[in-house]
Amino acid sequence: MKKDTDMRQETAELLAPAGSFESLRAAVNAGADAVYIGGRKFGARAYADNPEEDLLLEGIRYAHRYGVKVHMTVNTLLKDRELAELYEYMKPYYEAGLDAAIVQDLGVFRELRQRFPLLPLHASTQLTVTGPESAKLLKEAGAVRVVPARELSLEEVRRIIRETGMEVETFVHGALCYSYSGQCLMSSLIGGRSGNRGRCAQPCRLPYTLSDGARKLNRKNDVTLLSCRDLCGLDILPELVGAGITSLKIEGRMKSPRYTAGVVHVYRKYLDLLRSEGREGYRVDAADRKLLLDLFDRGGQTDGYYFRHNGRNMIAMAEKPEFREENRELSEMLDRRYVNAERVLSVNGQAVIKNGTPMRLLVSADTPEGTVRAEASGAAPEQARNAGAAEDDVRARLMKTGGTGFRFASLDMELDPGLFLPVSALNALRRDALAALEAELLERTGNISARKASVRENGGELAGGAGASVPEISGELPGGVDAFAPEGPAAAEKDGPASGKGSGNAPWLHVTVETEEQLDAAVSSEYVTEISFTADMAEPERWKALADRVRGAGRRVYLCMPQIFRAEAERYFDAAGSALTETGFDAFVIRSLEEPGYLRRRFAEAGRPCPPFFFDFQVYSMNRKAAGMLGSFGASRLTLPVELNLKELKALGAGGRELVAAGRLPMMVSAQCLKKNTIGCDRIPAVLTLSDRRGEEMPVKNHCAYCTNTILNAAPLSLCGMADGIRRLRPAGYRVLLTDEDREASFRAIRCTGEAFLRGGHPEEAYDRFTRGHMKRGVE
Repeated sequence: MKKDTDMRQETAELLAPAGSFESLRAAVNAGADAVYIGGRKFGARAYADNPEEDLLLEGIRYAHRYGVKVHMTVNTLLKDRELAELYEYMKPYYEAGLDAAIVQDLGVFRELRQRFPLLPLHASTQLTVTGPESAKLLKEAGAVRVVPARELSLEEVRRIIRETGMEVETFVHGALCYSYSGQCLMSSLIGGRSGNRGRCAQPCRLPYTLSDGARKLNRKNDVTLLSCRDLCGLDILPELVGAGITSLKIEGRMKSPRYTAGVVHVYRKYLDLLRSEGREGYRVDAADRKLLLDLFDRGGQTDGYYFRHNGRNMIAMAEKPEFREENRELSEMLDRRYVNAERVLSVNGQAVIKNGTPMRLLVSADTPEGTVRAEASGAAPEQARNAGAAEDDVRARLMKTGGTGFRFASLDMELDPGLFLPVSALNALRRDALAALEAELLERTGNISARKASVRENGGELAGGAGASVPEISGELPGGVDAFAPEGPAAAEKDGPASGKGSGNAPWLHVTVETEEQLDAAVSSEYVTEISFTADMAEPERWKALADRVRGAGRRVYLCMPQIFRAEAERYFDAAGSALTETGFDAFVIRSLEEPGYLRRRFAEAGRPCPPFFFDFQVYSMNRKAAGMLGSFGASRLTLPVELNLKELKALGAGGRELVAAGRLPMMVSAQCLKKNTIGCDRIPAVLTLSDRRGEEMPVKNHCAYCTNTILNAAPLSLCGMADGIRRLRPAGYRVLLTDEDREASFRAIRCTGEAFLRGGHPEEAYDRFTRGHMKRGVE
């Protein structure tokens, strides 16, 4: 049979979840090529049964004994005080040969790159990588592998591989989030449990009602509108492997060892089938699909976003039954073969035991990387006074390997007759030989001696071995922290900061608008210094007229880029043509790491200098080192994180940064569309209402230009009542986010913010109902 030759079959790694040591062992036993697991800190599954240090180190040894790699999740956002703990936390795992760290926080990237130069870094899906430009930025930061957003099409994944040359890891099985990973604040804003901190409460799995103000839009039984079906890539495995994907990832660190074993068992079977028979001989047995559903069923399965942008058939819609009958036969098989089994590695041995010469035992094991050998020696035996040791007895003693993880496949012996051989000496010889073999296996897998030397000789500082050096980054932005404070004609006005014209170091007031009504309110307000409007607010050919209107009122004007930038957005901005480069925006508000590279390229092609970049709060800088990394990416201004409280912001330092003071915060941005999944797609933007069980009403906006949905918080943010404390943070400016407000509501929000933060007044609240966000409580 003709085999495919273009599928890179030998490089498709099967990567399994391990929420515990038991799950790690089950994954290794079932045939995983690699596992990913978290320790007790800094992992995106804080509620998994993450092992303590000793047990995790044993897990690394167990996996490496069988040539299985261990990737450690360090994929949450860290506060400054936590970042200080990272070195001591990671050092034992680094020295034990940890194969990679999966990272979200850019400050963690920098810290690990400098302290542990031989540790490969993988960019987590929490970083919302949606294209080659963001992947290139992270490659420059030190990443060797990227885990892109689960929503990408297979063609978008191929493009990242093609244009960056990086390893790419994508999900092949398990839960799908409704929101783009790393862009969800729903659990955080509703309950203070942040998905960015590994503590998501999964509010997306709850029932909701969608309405347009006058009528309910979802059917009676369609209540889990945000609950995605689980991903199952079994049928499209040939396409995924053929695309050149490096690693196929199974989701499920919160699930049981039995689940891990079962899913790995099935995918190992089909990857091996694909390798042996090629695409033409690849067939999926219906019994294996049922096996996967027996392990876990949230309302059916989907092959995900690889060949579709979204769709109703990807959502569970109905609530999951409370009781499902267990497949006991399957459970017993998995327990017997993988969960409770002890895997052993076959070894070959050669014993040389001669009179008056130190005993020697040579052992070897075959691995995918080649044969590994080790040797041990013992005391020199003497002639026995009576009958000497029998060869069968000596062989049995040396081959007794119970509990070691090894098993002798063969043992050759050179044994002089009539020797006195104490049992303790033979046991010691065997133990020493197998210990030496395991040390060689671990050294070959984890490069342990070199890692310990890098820590010992360099104090953990960057010293080669991990690609290009990382520049020292201070946490300050290029040109100083207020390098792009308002200046020029607006600053020359005599009215000063209270008028919104800005001067010297007085704080600015920046308003982001999504409708022309909101733009009217911002332009007419005396408090406003700067206005940004979203790129899909009006057709690109009208951008210049809108920008000229803002400039004519003495304000700076910025274009606010989309929160998700992928193929649809790129087509939109490509079609905008010269409007992007010739409107004359003073800056761009950046919400995705994909956007700086795209904008630089477009302006370079137009032969024009690219305006400055202001990074919004969706590009996280929760610690100083992350802020420094964003500075190296080109940030001229940063927006303070919205998940830190007042005390934490003070510790971080707000100087030079902008603080969001009012407006509805986006809780989710999704490739799914609530409007399409209930009443159908008409490509007309609308504002719908999503209601939860408690009657909280959350506005939903569909951004058809980019094919994204945004769910906004039910209560708008207002920090005006905390203005005295917040002003002491001394942020460089304040921000009002206008989303679904009409002109009058917009004007009230701007006035309240301006009075409180620019004039030091105590105005009435702009909203009848509001939230202080995380300014008081922060997040776990």
